[in-house]
Amino acid sequence: MKIQVNQNQCGFLLKDGRFVKTLASGTYHYMKALGYEAVVEEMEGAVKFDKVPKEVLLEQDPVFAGKVLHAMVPEGHIGILKESGVARQILSEAEYLYWNVWNRYSVELLDMREPEAANQVNKAYLARIPLKYYKKIEIQPGELGILYYDNKVVKELEAGTYYYWVYSRDVLCRIVDLKVKPLEISGQEILTADRIGVRINLMCTYKVVDPGTMIETIKNLENQVYACVQLVIREYVGRYRLDELLQQKEEISQFIFKRLKEAEGDYCIKFCSAGIKDIILPGEIRDIMNTVLVAEKKAQANVITRREEVASTRSLLNTAKLMDENKTLYKLKEMECLERICAQVGNIQVGGGALLEQLKALVG
Repeated sequence: MKIQVNQNQCGFLLKDGRFVKTLASGTYHYMKALGYEAVVEEMEGAVKFDKVPKEVLLEQDPVFAGKVLHAMVPEGHIGILKESGVARQILSEAEYLYWNVWNRYSVELLDMREPEAANQVNKAYLARIPLKYYKKIEIQPGELGILYYDNKVVKELEAGTYYYWVYSRDVLCRIVDLKVKPLEISGQEILTADRIGVRINLMCTYKVVDPGTMIETIKNLENQVYACVQLVIREYVGRYRLDELLQQKEEISQFIFKRLKEAEGDYCIKFCSAGIKDIILPGEIRDIMNTVLVAEKKAQANVITRREEVASTRSLLNTAKLMDENKTLYKLKEMECLERICAQVGNIQVGGGALLEQLKALVG
């Protein structure tokens, strides 16, 4: 049996299934009838020869041991295989063998036993590591993260990106939005003191000020705040008649905001504003109100009309008195009237008689 081993190859010689030695580049002759067998492979990448345990190869042939990189990955660690200093592969098994002849390999071990150690790892490494080994947490501006190890609070996280190993502990982060949030109460139906059903639209804004206590003590914060605002509206509106409510819209907003400020500590929040947007009346009540409004406006219009008529009559009376007392003023008024008439007349034919008499006749 002829065995040819090229320069970039390595041969493994076995006899009766047992490892004998490695074969360097060259030509070899062995008798297959005597139980000899040879396996030849390229000296590149991982060692693929697996007919004998790796420990046997390393212990029985120091030449082979000098040609390979023997990488051991301890429990709780993960390995980064580098080729010429560049990360190529993630190593998660316990043991690896790589040919270290033409390509220069090295292994960097990452300790996963402490969750926070992931924050010191190169992000290029993390991009290659499967997500099952770590957790990525992103906190946006205006948010706060509450970090838990095995459901126990560890610390608060400001805005940023964080990485945590999940090998030894369960890592959880609950993110709380600290920005001011709007809450709109639309179409809230309430009975007034005179048994008229009205619908009120209210807008308020709030923000979380104690996120840690809020997470531990309150579930569905928005729903609970919504219910709180509803109760405060009912508490106030039910005391007053419809006419009083329409006249005290600003007072309603101020009272509701004051009552909400008193209750904000129970929900770990701070109310920033609150106010009534609309008070919507039932259809029949709205028609009655419109009728009353139209009647009031008509009455006001009549009063103004009568006042102007009286003022106009008084002005005419004063003018008449002046013209009666002053003949020159009377003549000027006549001339003013003639000027207006002439402005509207195209041609005037003068026959006999005085011009003034003819114009008087035309006016008459």
